[in-house]
Amino acid sequence: QVQLVESGGGSVQAGGSLRLSCAASGYSYIAYCMGWFRQAPGKEREGVATRDSDGTTNYADSVKGRFTISQDNAKNTLYLQMNSLKPEDTAIYYCAAAFPRSGGYCYSDGRAVYIGGNNYWGQGTQVTVSS
Repeated sequence: QVQLVESGGGSVQAGGSLRLSCAASGYSYIAYCMGWFRQAPGKEREGVATRDSDGTTNYADSVKGRFTISQDNAKNTLYLQMNSLKPEDTAIYYCAAAFPRSGGYCYSDGRAVYIGGNNYWGQGTQVTVSS
């Protein structure tokens, strides 16, 4: 079964950087999309960035120019490099994966990113940015 394990969260001051990692296992699909989503206290979960298996990336407007999603295929690990962090970036960050062959998908409207259908989630990692 698909397993996603996030790491790398922590506390940082505004303007600082963090790199999140998501170790993925238990799948053999060639086509997939993976992404980072976050949920702040009292708010709905929102998409941060997604990356398709063909290398296409999409970002939410709120993180464009500050966050970078990448993947090390040899290690089956997804990363999120977060620079110039702001207090409003404080949230629990989740890694998610979707596989078209099993009915999952990611999509973007150019301003936000989403995941739908059958998808998988990690347990989350806390990111706290202080002013």
